[in-house]
Amino acid sequence: MFFLIIFLPFLGFLGGSFFGRFIGKYVVYFTIFNVFLSCFFSLHLLFLNFKYNGYLTCFLFNWISCEQLQISWELFGDNFTFFMCFVVTFISLLVHLYSNEYMNEDPHFVRFISYLSLFTFFMLILITAANYIQMFVGWEGVGLSSYLLINFWFTRLQANKAAIKAMLFNRVADMFMLIGLFAIYVTFETFDYVIIFSIVPFFYNNLYILDFICIFLFLGAMGKSAQLGFHNWLPDAMEGPTPVSALIHAATMVTAGIFLIIRSSYIFEFSYYALNFIAIIGALTAFFGSTTGLFFHDLKRVIAFSTCSQLGYMILACGLSRFNIAFFHLVTHAFFKALLFLTAGAIIHSMMNEQDIRKYGGSIKYLPLTYISFLVGSLNLIGFPFLSGFYSKDILLELVYVSYTNVGFFCYFLGIFSIFFTSAYSTRILILIFMSKINFNRQLTKNLLESSFSIKYPLIILSFISIFIGFLLYDCFCGVGSNFFGTSFFYNPFFYNSLDIEFLSIITKITPLIVTFLGIFFSSFFYIYNTTYFFFIKKTKIFNFFYKFLLKKWYSDRFANEFIGLSFLNFCKFYVYISLDRGLLEIFGPTGFSNSLKKLNYFNNFNFFNQFV
Repeated sequence: MFFLIIFLPFLGFLGGSFFGRFIGKYVVYFTIFNVFLSCFFSLHLLFLNFKYNGYLTCFLFNWISCEQLQISWELFGDNFTFFMCFVVTFISLLVHLYSNEYMNEDPHFVRFISYLSLFTFFMLILITAANYIQMFVGWEGVGLSSYLLINFWFTRLQANKAAIKAMLFNRVADMFMLIGLFAIYVTFETFDYVIIFSIVPFFYNNLYILDFICIFLFLGAMGKSAQLGFHNWLPDAMEGPTPVSALIHAATMVTAGIFLIIRSSYIFEFSYYALNFIAIIGALTAFFGSTTGLFFHDLKRVIAFSTCSQLGYMILACGLSRFNIAFFHLVTHAFFKALLFLTAGAIIHSMMNEQDIRKYGGSIKYLPLTYISFLVGSLNLIGFPFLSGFYSKDILLELVYVSYTNVGFFCYFLGIFSIFFTSAYSTRILILIFMSKINFNRQLTKNLLESSFSIKYPLIILSFISIFIGFLLYDCFCGVGSNFFGTSFFYNPFFYNSLDIEFLSIITKITPLIVTFLGIFFSSFFYIYNTTYFFFIKKTKIFNFFYKFLLKKWYSDRFANEFIGLSFLNFCKFYVYISLDRGLLEIFGPTGFSNSLKKLNYFNNFNFFNQFV
């Protein structure tokens, strides 16, 4: 059964690839059935392992055997693995069902469905791996699948650019990760999870090597999870179809980096400097994503920046040794982010593929169910009370506050500011899409209708789950004395102070809630009640400065192109090409040897002529 969880999506991919041209669009039912069985088996194994609360392994075959290096293809399962498998397969199942209607008119629909199944397969390989090399296979497969799906409409130049950009940034991050994996083998002489996690405490006196390993593993995770510095590919990935965005941002590619850090908690807990570095990067990413989404007009890009911000919260929790909270926020975020993207796809579908939110407005009377779904997703995103996002984000910030370190307080204040900006841009897009004056033409008004039931029922399912999943799972993930995950995570007892949140003052506890309502009031005031005053603010120089700064994404693309890309190209030109290739190699290589023979031949001929004269 454990093997079938992984193999069934791959079987769907093979069926679509080899028989899709003969069966046609009906092959989608075969792939959906396979993903459904994979989801069912994941849930079944999760319930079976719930009482046992241990881990199981499933040996398949010996893979690499080279002297001391012995790597087997083996599946590793615990409650953390099975829960992650369920989240991935369930979101993938809903995306498959949604795509059946959303992409039905595309001439390459069979190829699209096959790629979705391949994406799910590689993510499951990453999750169920029993060693770092096997996990790296899934890691690279996820990157390959994202390239294929972002570049699905390959005749579009922007899709080509976005796919190459995603691959390039992930290639650089994967190079750092490989350095970390090499360091793991040099240090532990194995890649097996169980062996490494068992002997890590014996390296407590050699923390520098653990710091080195953790920092490079995190640099690899930064690429997949789009942290500050490696985030540039994430908003451009919106060039792919909307179901792809939902799958990438909710349950697969961007969560791979979070999964790596949580799985390696046994190593990270012994690296104090690496944890502080992780926490700072996570807080900065959360702040960056929340501020950048303030003024963007592309609906999908705004939601993409919200993903960047929420991933920053998860990384922040990992950096402060709150791995269970990071996974709790990953789970709640997976459901409401899938809801937001699929709802955005329904809006774009109804609006004749228009993505500029300035051309929407007044859609609440035409798209009531879509409005309710988008409202539920947005309220989860801002952490509205008693929704899933509220439970995970609120306890995350409280635990950051009780870390009692300078890094912790710095991250806490950045997290509070991020809540304000997240609430502001979430309210802004709700107003501009549904509540403002109608900005689309009369022809669209006549034809504007809700999407079909095949698109709506995944939204309904995700809406109900997004409302209740946080409350239902709170005690399992965060309850005092909860042992739901058993030995899946490791907590250093010197840093474990989760009980301190019970003694925080009321002001501290309600501060995130107050900031949330301030952000809602801020956007409502300027976009509904006092648009004239907002118009005069827009004409000021200081507003134009911040507007351009945020619209240019903190000039991160310019920095990457001019200071990193051009510097590297200039180095290659002057030192590698001119000095080495056209210089040293030509002097001492075949060209220099040929020129020397020519000169020698010339002097020999000259001496012969002198002797003859």
